[in-house]
Parts: sequence; structure tokens; C-alpha cells
Amino acid sequence: MNKVILVTGANSGIGLALCERLLSVDTEGLQLCLACRNMRRAQAARSALLTSHPTAQVALLQLDTSSISSVMAAAQEVKLRYNRLDYLYLNAGIMPNPHFDVKAFFKGLFSSRVVSMFATGEGILTQRDRVTPDGLQEVFATNLFGHFLLIRELEPVLCHAGRTSQLIWTSSSNAHRSAFNLEDMQHQKGTQPYSSSKYASDLLSLALNTHHNKQGLYSSVICPGFVMTNLTFGILPSFPAFLWTLLMPVFWLIRTITNTFTLTPYNGAEALFWLFKQKPESLDPQAKYHSLTSGLGSNYTQPRQMDIDLETSEDLYEKLLQLESEVRKKLKEQEKESQRVRSSAAGPVSS
Repeated sequence: MNKVILVTGANSGIGLALCERLLSVDTEGLQLCLACRNMRRAQAARSALLTSHPTAQVALLQLDTSSISSVMAAAQEVKLRYNRLDYLYLNAGIMPNPHFDVKAFFKGLFSSRVVSMFATGEGILTQRDRVTPDGLQEVFATNLFGHFLLIRELEPVLCHAGRTSQLIWTSSSNAHRSAFNLEDMQHQKGTQPYSSSKYASDLLSLALNTHHNKQGLYSSVICPGFVMTNLTFGILPSFPAFLWTLLMPVFWLIRTITNTFTLTPYNGAEALFWLFKQKPESLDPQAKYHSLTSGLGSNYTQPRQMDIDLETSEDLYEKLLQLESEVRKKLKEQEKESQRVRSSAAGPVSS
């Protein structure tokens, strides 16, 4: 029986590289669904995959994880198309409007913390978040809450007796406990919403295992390492392309002394691909699985313990459930209001 795989944020970068790697090992036995916000880019990604793998089953799904209505509509569509989902890769993410501290960058470039600075962005990056039409912080909604709602909506196709399903989150080495505050889980008051959202995804993964392992649903977290993607280039939007090219020898040099500089989306997808081949029952729920590349270019995956605890993960889970309840209540009120407006516009029916 074909394995059904859904990948969010699959039209470029690590998500697209994962899809290519999956099809390279099993074209006939997979049903692959690319869940993307921009359907034009999604179609281009699908065409590229089918060029390499003409017999592959590759479907598209409109999904914007920052939009509640989009998540709900996408989940409904998935349940209509599939009676089960074997893998759900929670890969979509944003780091909007990053502010780059040039002074801190050049200071760090010639210090002992240069590797950590490049690998995590700590000390040189802050972001300016904004509020979505649903009234949520955009980074929180896109990177965490939209995915949480998607999982909740897809439980009927994820949880089945007698078989297992996997949730696999693309997290980051930028996921720092110091950036996360449970009392401000949307990070309205801080300047590191990306780091906060990634740390929250680490916590949520642990909580999901606590609540759903008995139903055959398992959750894991990966770190792709330092990868050159659109997200990376967006850190310095005015940075000329040739300067990135000039920096590449520096990155290659750094990779000879650290294994976290994966650099390419193909390498960055290593842990995502590795988890596809593992039995979920054998995985450590408190480990983050890192994509690593040696100085000679060999890729491998290594688990590293996350800086998380069960109590905080459970508290976050309860807060997300509460927010979900509020969101659903608001949606019902909006639907009632829409029906009332439609009825009023229709006017009385004459006999």
C-alpha cells in the first residue's frame, strides 16, 4: 500500500529537497502532497519533480499556516482525498523583516563565537513581527499554531489502530529557551519571535508524544543546520548576491571544523529523510535530530538532547488548546453572522 506524505512549505528550499530525495528512493510507492501558500510556485515545484520522476504521484494543496480559514479548508480537503496520512512534515516557516546587526556580525566574524553566530544567528538577528487578520502574531501563527491546528484537524487520518503515523517538525538551532516565555507564547513583547516559535515547536512535539503515542502518532524534531535558502538570503535583503558568493569559501572553511554547516537544501534535508526510514517507536522524544555534513561532504544524522522539560511542554499544550477553543468559537460566531447577512440580503420570500 502506498505511503501518503504531506509536506508543508514544499515549493522550495529544504521542503522541496526532501520531496526530491523521497521520490529518488521510492517513486511508485508514495503519494506525495505539496502543501503550499503560493500555488504558482507549488505548480512549478510539482513540474520539476515530475520532470525527474514522470510516474510519481504528486498532488498540490493550498495551505497558508498563518491563516485559520486556510488551515481549516486545507484539512477538510485532505480528509476528503485520503483516508490516512502516514507522514506529516511540518516544514513551513517564516522569519519576517529581520534586522541584521552589522556591527555585531563583523565583531563576531573575528571572534571565537563565529561558528555559533553563523549556525544560530544568536546576537546578530532580531525580527519585527506583525499581526495577522485573525489577530495572531504572524510568526507564531505560521510556524507553530497553524501547524497545531492542522494536526488537530487531521487526527482522524493520523490516528488509526494497528499502524503508526509520524509528525516531523523542521525546527532550528536558533530555538533558545531564553527567547520563549510561556506567559507570552505569541512573543508579542519580544524581538526574537522566530527563536521563540521554534523553541515552542520543540516543546509541542514532546507534548504531542505524551498525548498521542498510544494512538500510534509519534512526533519528532529536526534541525537542518546552516543552509543557504531564501530564508537565509532574506536575513540580508540588500546584501548583493556576489557578497554571498564571496562568503561561500568562508563557509566551506568553517565546515572543516564544524559539522553544522550543511549549506545546501539537499544536505539540510538529511535528518528529515533519515526519519522517514526509522521506526517511530525507536526514536527519542526529547532529542532533536540534526542534519550534519562532514568537511569532506558526507551527510549524516545525529540526535542531541533538547533543552526542554515535560512540565513546560504540557503547560504550552494546554494554552494552545485554550487558544484553539477561542479560535473555533470566533469562527462559529463569524459563520452565524455571515449567514444572517446572507439571509437579510436575500429578503423575504413571496408566496
